[in-house]
Amino acid sequence: MIEQTTLSTPTTSSAPAPQRTGLWVGYVALLRWTMAQTGAMLPFVIVVQAVLAAGIIIGFGLLIPDIDTASARFLSTGAPTVILMIVGLVMVATGVAQARTSGTFTYLRALPVPRPLVLAADLTVWLAVMLPSVAVAVIVAQLRYGFSYSFDWPLLLTASVLTALTASAIGYAIAVVLPPLLTQLVTQVLVFFVMLFSPVTFPASRLPGWFQTVHDMLPFRPAADLIRAGLLSDTYPMNGRDLIVLLLWCALALAVSVRAMVRRG
Repeated sequence: MIEQTTLSTPTTSSAPAPQRTGLWVGYVALLRWTMAQTGAMLPFVIVVQAVLAAGIIIGFGLLIPDIDTASARFLSTGAPTVILMIVGLVMVATGVAQARTSGTFTYLRALPVPRPLVLAADLTVWLAVMLPSVAVAVIVAQLRYGFSYSFDWPLLLTASVLTALTASAIGYAIAVVLPPLLTQLVTQVLVFFVMLFSPVTFPASRLPGWFQTVHDMLPFRPAADLIRAGLLSDTYPMNGRDLIVLLLWCALALAVSVRAMVRRG
């Protein structure tokens, strides 16, 4: 009698993939994570912004002997843009580069949430950190030079938020596209360019004509002019072209960041 042995095919049970959470739940969770990670830096960032405001407004003013009121107003109303650009291009980019090096960035992107939410949470926290720098610069300039402002609050708020978002998005895009070491080099060069060669704290008329044309296509001068129009609405009118240029740069930087985060493994 031949015994028949029945061989059972082993069943492979794979662990179920983690379910994706809702967009709002995922965004709030990432926002809490980012706040916890950045919370220890908040006092440092606030101090840095205050020092930058004082350094730009007071220090640059010392370079101009017998500075008049018009020059002081132009310098002071350009300082918020310089501060926002420095924080966005350097601190945001450096934070993302460090997160990539430590593996935190990879971990967050592996969570069962859409990857663009990681970007949205990071930018939300950085906007909350950056926007008070505008008030800091205004107060420092008022204490130093004593001139009066003519606020256009809707324009000032819109321009400040858009400038902070654009600077953060550009810094983020650089950090997710380039290696960390190259990111630091590029952002340092950009800050040097903004502070010394962009018509933010000095009029564009001091630059050669071709360089003025270049700055018409870059985000720095349009951002400065929009914020300046919000601070001194009776002297500097808003230019719609500046708003369009800034919106295009913001959209481009966000698109590059999202594409890099989605495509990379």
